[in-house]
Amino acid sequence: MTTLLPFQKHIIEEFHSPHTSDLLILARGLGLRKLLCTLLKIYDSPSSLVLLVGASPEDEAGIGEELGVMGVRRPGLRVVDYEMGRGERRELYKQGGLISVTSRILVVDLLQKDIPVDIITGMVVLHAEKVSATSTESFIIRLYRESNTNGFLKAFSDDPEHFTYGFSPLRAVMKELRLQSVRLYPRFHEIVQESLSRRTADVVEVYQPLSESMIEVHRCIVECMEATLGEIKRSHSTLDLDDLTVENAYFKNFDYVIRKQLDTVWHRVGPRTNQLVKDLAELRRLLKFLLSYPPTTFLKYLESIIASNTVTESGAMRQHQSPWLYMDAASSMLSTARARCYIMAPKNNADKAFSDVVAGAEGEEDEWDVLDEWEGLQGREKKARPRWLPEGMTPVYEELPKWDLLRKVLQEIEETVVQNPYPPMLVMVHDNKTCALLREYLTSLNPSANDDPDRPPGAKMLDAHLRDYIFWKGRGLRHTMQAKAEMTKGLSGGGSLRRVAPGAPVAEEKKDGEGEMSEALRKKDKIRERAMQQRRRMRGGKVPEPVGRSTLRGGAAAEEVKMEEEAVELNSFIESTHASPPPLTLNTMSEEDVIDLVDRIDSATFDQDFGIIPDEQIVLVRPYGDDSDDMLLSELQPRWIVMYEPDQSFIRRVEVYRSSHPGLAVRIYFMVYELTSEDYMYLSQQRREKDAFAKLIEERGSMLNPILEVPTRAGSGDLIKTISSRIAGGGKVVNSEPTRIIVDMREFRSSLPSLLHAVNIQIIPATLTVGDYVLTPDICVERKSVPDLVQSFNSGRLYTQCELMSVHYKQPILLIEFEQDKSFSLQTISETRSQAKTAKPNQQVEYSASDTSTIQSKLVLLTLAFPRLRIIWSSSPFATAKIFPDLKLNHPEPDPGRAVQIGAEEGVATMVEGGWNTQAEDLLRCFPGITSKNVRYVMGKVGSVRDLCRLSKEDMESLLGTQGGKQCYAFVHRGSRKRSKDAT
Repeated sequence: MTTLLPFQKHIIEEFHSPHTSDLLILARGLGLRKLLCTLLKIYDSPSSLVLLVGASPEDEAGIGEELGVMGVRRPGLRVVDYEMGRGERRELYKQGGLISVTSRILVVDLLQKDIPVDIITGMVVLHAEKVSATSTESFIIRLYRESNTNGFLKAFSDDPEHFTYGFSPLRAVMKELRLQSVRLYPRFHEIVQESLSRRTADVVEVYQPLSESMIEVHRCIVECMEATLGEIKRSHSTLDLDDLTVENAYFKNFDYVIRKQLDTVWHRVGPRTNQLVKDLAELRRLLKFLLSYPPTTFLKYLESIIASNTVTESGAMRQHQSPWLYMDAASSMLSTARARCYIMAPKNNADKAFSDVVAGAEGEEDEWDVLDEWEGLQGREKKARPRWLPEGMTPVYEELPKWDLLRKVLQEIEETVVQNPYPPMLVMVHDNKTCALLREYLTSLNPSANDDPDRPPGAKMLDAHLRDYIFWKGRGLRHTMQAKAEMTKGLSGGGSLRRVAPGAPVAEEKKDGEGEMSEALRKKDKIRERAMQQRRRMRGGKVPEPVGRSTLRGGAAAEEVKMEEEAVELNSFIESTHASPPPLTLNTMSEEDVIDLVDRIDSATFDQDFGIIPDEQIVLVRPYGDDSDDMLLSELQPRWIVMYEPDQSFIRRVEVYRSSHPGLAVRIYFMVYELTSEDYMYLSQQRREKDAFAKLIEERGSMLNPILEVPTRAGSGDLIKTISSRIAGGGKVVNSEPTRIIVDMREFRSSLPSLLHAVNIQIIPATLTVGDYVLTPDICVERKSVPDLVQSFNSGRLYTQCELMSVHYKQPILLIEFEQDKSFSLQTISETRSQAKTAKPNQQVEYSASDTSTIQSKLVLLTLAFPRLRIIWSSSPFATAKIFPDLKLNHPEPDPGRAVQIGAEEGVATMVEGGWNTQAEDLLRCFPGITSKNVRYVMGKVGSVRDLCRLSKEDMESLLGTQGGKQCYAFVHRGSRKRSKDAT
């Protein structure tokens, strides 16, 4: 383990004191995990309990590994997850030490008093930028500070850009964390600058220009993005959409920004705007594919977008298509992308095309010999044409410019390594897909590439990708487009609707009286038909458009006809030549194929074929990660680092690595495409982080420290509670019993329990069989968000839940809760999915109304089925936190024991050795109609699974409800009905 740098020691000295609570905001890549592990090592002691909150599973694994390297092993960092029982967790807390707990488990343990709050020495909160008024971490800190004001709280964040959104975001986070001190350490901090400038790495910056075809495609994509953004701005001219620029659209968080801008009017936003927002994400993905993936992969993805533009995934006609596909830039994009992969030989006239095809079919060798004799090429060795390559198609071997640049860089490094052996070479990229492509490229390089200028070093890899593209287009895309044409033909009255699965063979229909046709005659007819089409084009005649294509007038959508023609030709070529698909590689093999390959490896020659490679011959290609990259650099100690794609945080990590190892000479090759979105995003990330820290410094200088109020809990004696009028004579007595609400365990995923606790309501977590919230002995609430409401109606679960509430409570309530800062309108359900119902063939497809009317109809039917059910509409969780106290007014408090027993009474019959029969419970959960909320109730009503199967249909409906009883009865007696039919 390397020692700490001066700026890291300075941060530890100012931050480690257990008598203070602070928030640390550090620039990415400066070793946040190392600082955190150093602090945890200082706090590690059996006599103290330190809780790690907000850590992801990746964070827990990385922190545990780094603590082990530091010597913190017995017991080290222990992780509490859902597999650990309540009693086991209680004993673990008493042992002390370092414990990482998920937020949902910790908040329940704090409410149930399973962990004594007064014994907690301190809390360490990761990802502090995510803490808000509705987060579970805010709830935990509130519970922590109610009973423990002496323990410390340390919060960490390496995302300064997140603190720039909203009004006074830094103060809002510090208020929820109950902190008054914040420490900022940007890259331009004086101490950080001084520590990292002592030893600098040798950096070679290479700005690679794009090829001419890539420049054209890049320009077309940007033009389409500008047009899409302009359409969104014209549709919503009343909103402030100045931030919606093409440069901002390069980033992934742009979708969140634009959705945030439109949230207030989203219920008035039509499907067209929704489609435009999706198109921006699609165009941004095209930009990434252009710079990262082979030309055939980019073309395949682009043609898939065009083919799916008019038809949805369910097979219905798409109502709102992508407008950018009808631009001239889209057409130019497709033609240029195709020219990067292959060139189809042009046909001069119909007669020449007909004669050429016939000659090729009858005697190709003779024609080639005559051509060679006329050109004087006799005696020259002919290049064998691959069998999988169709006639007239010429491959275009266009490599990505960075591929050749990476090859030259590695050659330069190898020449140096031969003289002085060094550790492995490290190549860093953004994702695993790019890793696989670079490994495939480097392992398929042609050593004799310089001898053949027509075939670049990566021609073998490009051939494999082109071969895969030919089979994909000839088989998959051809049948997909044919199925779409069949469907369009059926919708326009040309016949019945017939669906063809992608990849399935399509049988040709025979005419009446037609017998079996020989292969030669069939081939001649195809040749004659193709020649007639060419003759029509030469004479100015119009080729008949496929059915349903009359709307495709311009842009890339007009190329769909040409795509289908090429797909048909490729499919005919595959069938006639019986060409085989490309062989499987490690990138395309399934897991079973890889296992079978490993099993067939000969153990005798294993060391010869798979022996240990010397370090100087290893080229390690890895994607960028989180803080685990710091340990990777420390373990490998590479001297040659190639940054295939720019990443700001990894540059900082290399700076820290170089400063921590003064004896190593490190050289970095920094590769970036010049004047592209990649170059702009890298520079913009630097500017954004610098501006974010400048804003944080300014806000900290003018910010008033948040007032840390002492929370008051219900039941302290000074709070007027329920007024009871049950005393004879009408006397009124003040009831000092604390206000409490019983909350189901599953509801702690939402923010409502935290908001209820914030308004001085005691929260009692319990496993409820009926309902989500029990307000009084007679009032039970089932909470549904809008997406959950749609799903519950579709599955029928809501009917069962309302039925159980109506049986056990006098006042069942269905709470429909909307999201904060979004439109309070049920029309947002139309975003979930649009249902298309077809009727008869030979008729136009009829689209149903939005899901809004469907849900409203179902709500009416629900209230008719359960007259005592009340529906409450809440605009946000904050509004719900105000509604619940009003519902509890002048009502007694609920009994937790009784609420848990409701729905699970008479459960003694299924108790085994003081506990539930878990095996019988697991079996019951597999029955239709039995859910996690009524399984204990069923176990309490019936003695065994056999008794349940013997119930009549009426008894089962009374036990499980009408719908659930019918499903369960049909499931249980399905086999008996079949046997009775067989006997008959």
